[in-house]
Amino acid sequence: MTIAVLPASQKVHLDGRLPDWVDARFFETADELLALAPEAEIGWFDYFVDGPGTTVEAVRRAEKLRWLVTIGAGLDYLPVDVLVERGVTITKGAGLSAAPIAEYVVMLMLAFAKDYRTVMRAQERRDWLNDAPGKRQLAGSKALVIGYGAIGRALGQRLRAFDVEVTPVSRSGGDGILRADEWQGHLGEFDWVILSAPATAETQHMIGAAELAAMKQDGVLVNVARGTLVDSPALVEALTTRRIAGALLDVTDPEPLPDDHPLWAFDNVHVTMHLSGRAQDTVYARAAERFLANLEPYRAGRQPEPVYDPTTGY
Repeated sequence: MTIAVLPASQKVHLDGRLPDWVDARFFETADELLALAPEAEIGWFDYFVDGPGTTVEAVRRAEKLRWLVTIGAGLDYLPVDVLVERGVTITKGAGLSAAPIAEYVVMLMLAFAKDYRTVMRAQERRDWLNDAPGKRQLAGSKALVIGYGAIGRALGQRLRAFDVEVTPVSRSGGDGILRADEWQGHLGEFDWVILSAPATAETQHMIGAAELAAMKQDGVLVNVARGTLVDSPALVEALTTRRIAGALLDVTDPEPLPDDHPLWAFDNVHVTMHLSGRAQDTVYARAAERFLANLEPYRAGRQPEPVYDPTTGY
């Protein structure tokens, strides 16, 4: 029997569907997870009630682990070096939250373009506005989407439906796609610069003072990737000096953003507390289907998908 340590939240999706060679042991609390982890060959340790600390500790204790499952698309919170050294296969949640995150980005862009924040404040005051506070249109604007994985592609599809001209960026480039070493020279062409790339050593502070200075003055930075992709002090300076028009930040560096951080105070900044991927109720069901589909390939010695690649860092 293969021991699989799994979240109790997944039991409703997995009951009666696991093969007989899987000995499923479900945890509900951090203490239960930490007690069960040392026996796990297959581990699904996602437990974010107290942040990622419990998951990290469970991974360190799970010395028999051969396959780690996570719904996270970005694995920067995990001790990946430990897992790679032990030869553990890691399957990530790439694509599971692509649709809701893409929807969230469109919502943020529309809210900024129409200055919907001002409209809602007027409603709270019962103040009937005689003119629309936001005059921007998505139609006819240009968006640079840096990172063209599942989220970037889902976002591109939705933005094109709003008549936004989308230019993707990927490592390999291609027809109409800029390579990772090409996009910096084109920043001044775009109304929206959108980050959906993974957090790696290569993408650390990929948006800094030079990149912000190269953007259009009415350009808007959008980040649904990781906060570390942006140099936060440089962004604060660019916003303070009105070098760019605004920033839409689902992620920040650090997280949570401290109460006294200057990013909270800007009227042209939207901070949405890393909620974009959580704005849904189906991710666990989809993750369970993916897990079930991967069980037989794993048992047969084949690679489950989508797998983390330590050479690229995602």
